[in-house]
Amino acid sequence: MRNYRERLRVPISYWLLGLISVAIIGTTLWAGFSVGVAIAVYVVIGGGCAAVLLNWGRASIEVADGQLRAGRAVLPLREAGEVAQLDEAQTRAIRGPRADPAAFMLIRPYLALAVYVEVSAAAPGAPYWLVATRRPAELAAAIERSRPAARTGGSPVA
Repeated sequence: MRNYRERLRVPISYWLLGLISVAIIGTTLWAGFSVGVAIAVYVVIGGGCAAVLLNWGRASIEVADGQLRAGRAVLPLREAGEVAQLDEAQTRAIRGPRADPAAFMLIRPYLALAVYVEVSAAAPGAPYWLVATRRPAELAAAIERSRPAARTGGSPVA
């Protein structure tokens, strides 16, 4: 049963900035060449920019079947400890100066909020997960709702 799902789509402002960047860089590279070269330059640079933005927006977060999926990574919720929604300052600190290099982070530059999920000491690997989200309260609540079911192996209690 799915309790939460979010796709981390890139905002329109990034697409507009990408379009402006493609226009400026393409025009700079095209200067003095033929129209055919101009078209090729704009197609290559525009395609590269679009590929980067589409790849960034492809990641999703899902809480379902006793697991937290962030991108391609999966955390069984029976291994989850403390769960906390973070504000902008807390998120900035924990993904920057206070970050643990072993931690799993699914962050995006256009998302200022995140959810912190501690991983139990018995589980090998990352000491915590930091997952960027537009709706941290809903994600944290979904993790908390799904956690008892993950520990007992039953279905989540509503």
